[in-house]
Amino acid sequence: MSEQARKIRLGAFIMATGHHIAAWRHPAADADAGHNIEHYRALAQTAERGLFDLVFVADSPGGWDGDRDPEIRSRVSHSAHFEPVTLWSALSQVTSHIGFVATASTTYEDPYLLARKFASLDHISKGRAAWNVVTTGADVSKNFSIAGHPAHANRYERAEEVVDLVLDLWDSYEDDALIIDKASGVFLDPGKVHKVDHHGQFFDVAGPLNVARSPQGRPVVVQAGASEAGRNLAARTAEVIFTANQTLADGQAFYADIKGRLAKHGRRPEQLLIMPGLFAVLGGTEAEARQNYEFIQSLVHPTIAWGILKQYYVGVDLSGYSLDDVAPPLPTDTELNKSRLKLVSDLARTGLTLRQLYLSLATARGHRTFVGTPEQVADALQEWFEHGAADGFNIMPPVLPTGLTDFVEQVVPILQRRGLYRTEYEGRTLRENLGLERPVNRFVARANQQQRSAS
Repeated sequence: MSEQARKIRLGAFIMATGHHIAAWRHPAADADAGHNIEHYRALAQTAERGLFDLVFVADSPGGWDGDRDPEIRSRVSHSAHFEPVTLWSALSQVTSHIGFVATASTTYEDPYLLARKFASLDHISKGRAAWNVVTTGADVSKNFSIAGHPAHANRYERAEEVVDLVLDLWDSYEDDALIIDKASGVFLDPGKVHKVDHHGQFFDVAGPLNVARSPQGRPVVVQAGASEAGRNLAARTAEVIFTANQTLADGQAFYADIKGRLAKHGRRPEQLLIMPGLFAVLGGTEAEARQNYEFIQSLVHPTIAWGILKQYYVGVDLSGYSLDDVAPPLPTDTELNKSRLKLVSDLARTGLTLRQLYLSLATARGHRTFVGTPEQVADALQEWFEHGAADGFNIMPPVLPTGLTDFVEQVVPILQRRGLYRTEYEGRTLRENLGLERPVNRFVARANQQQRSAS
C-alpha cells in the first residue's frame, strides 16, 4: 500500500458496559449489557456505520478466581458475558462489512476444535473472522482439570505449536478442493485435501479439518502479547497487533521493534498492522471533557480501588498504606501477564500515589487515556499514525453504548475531512478492508517450494 493511500484502521474494543471499571454505574450505561444481544447488535451496527474495520471483545476461558474477595465480586460487572464466537456468529447476520475478532486461548483450548469454530465463523460471516491469540495470563486451571497454570515460557512454547497447527488445519482444503459436480457425482478432489499429520511437543493431530477453506483464505490472526516471547510470536504469525502504549515515544519504539523483526520471517512491514488501544473521554470543550472524566472516576467504590491495586501487587501487603501514599515498587517475579505488569510498573515508577495509580488503571488497565474534544482526539490519532507509532487504533469507549456513538459521530467525520480515514469500505472481507493479502495455502506453498528445490 502506498503511503499516500494509507488510512487509519479502527477497531471497536467492546467491554459490555464500557471499559471503565465503574461504567455499569454510569447513567448512560446499559447495565445488563453482558447478556443483552440487542445491546451488542446496536454496537456492531454503530461501528459499521462508522466504517470501523472490526469489533473485538476480550475474553477468558475461565470464570472468577475462587479466592477473590466476594465484596469485590459484588461490585463489578465483568463477571458474566457472552462467549465471543457464538456472539459474533449471530451478529454477522445483521451486519455486512465489519470484521469480528474473538479471543481463544492457546493454553486452555484444543487446537482442532479452535480451528473448526473459527473456520466456521469465517464461512458464516462470509470472510470477516479473526482470532485473537492469547496464552491466558490469569490462572483459570481449576476449571479445566489440569495440574496448575503453566509457566509463562511453557505457555508460549505451546502457543507457537498451537498457532502453526491451526494455520495448517485451516489450509487442509485447497481453495478449489470442492468440485460439487452433480452430473459426474464427484464432490471433491482428494488430492486437494491434506492431512496435517502433526506430531509435536504438545499435540498429535491427524487432520484434515472438517471445514472447507474459508472465504478469506483463513481468519485474520491477531495477537496482543508484548513480552519478548509475545513479540517473537507476533512477528512470525500475527497480522494485527493490539498493544498498550502510553506515550508517542513508547509507541514508536514498539512499532519499530515489531516491524524490524518481520524480515527475519520473510515478511514485509505492511503484512502486520499495529493498533494501540485508546480510551478517549470526549467533551464539547476541554472543561466538559474533564468534567465527564472526573464524574466517571467518582463512581469507583473504595473496595474496587484496592481490588485494582491488589491485582498487580500480588503477594505484597498493602495494609500499611493509604491511597495517598506513593505507590511502592511492584513485584517482578510473576507468571501472570508480564507485559501488562511491566506497563503498570512503569506507571508506578513515575511517582504516582496509589490513588493516582488506581485511577489510571480504572479507565483502561494501562492503555492510553485521552481526555479532550473530538478535534483533540483526532489530533492525537493523527500524530501517532503519521509519526511511526500506529497503523490504526483499538478504540476503547469508557461507557457503552454512548461512548462508541459519540466517537463515530464526532471523531470519525474529522478524520474523514482530513483524508485520514475511509469514506466507504474497500471490500467485503476483513482482509480486504484491512489491506491484507489473501494468504497462499500452506500446503500448496510447500509443494511449490519442493518443486523449486528439486529443479
